[in-house]
Amino acid sequence: MENATSARERAQPKKVHVIGCGAIAREILAVCEANGLDHIELNCLPAIWHNTPEKITPGLREAVARARAQGFERIFIAYADCGTGGLIDRLCEEEGVTRIPGPHCYSFFAGNADFAARWDDDITAFFLTDFLARQFEAFVIEPLGLDRHPELRDMYFGHYRKLVYLSQHEDPVLQEKARRAAATLGLEYEYRYTGYGDLTTSLIEA
Repeated sequence: MENATSARERAQPKKVHVIGCGAIAREILAVCEANGLDHIELNCLPAIWHNTPEKITPGLREAVARARAQGFERIFIAYADCGTGGLIDRLCEEEGVTRIPGPHCYSFFAGNADFAARWDDDITAFFLTDFLARQFEAFVIEPLGLDRHPELRDMYFGHYRKLVYLSQHEDPVLQEKARRAAATLGLEYEYRYTGYGDLTTSLIEA
């Protein structure tokens, strides 16, 4: 007859090692806390790779190898395609792991189906998430050199019509930051509260 400890261990979900983008770390932890996902262990790669997608897949490959060496059997990739041109999908197939469905975090936060349905209207939209609203200077202005050469703004953003802030958490301070970002870029401002969208379902099913 099995003892109480082994029965509890058998009833608990097996540990899942989630390798995620640092730009959504706060959201992953919030989803885990809200849904009691205590079996998830999070490892985040640098958020700045949001701007250099060619670094993402090699970084994921190394992170998966480390997780395997640590004995993890269940590994989940908390990235969408994220500008890798299908390379994350190829990695997932090779390694036998899965990722968050969708082309990028804007899509899965909005809900992939809803994002696709709105695309005709959003084709000229520049998107912000909570993270990007918070880090607008560091992740948009400075990498593009607009702090040093503001005259380049229209070259980068002249083909956009609006800035759409996809909000995960209703925060007036972040909404004001997003409004200022839209003004800085010379774009119309649109606010949409999304919550965590498909991220929640993906982590629960991981």
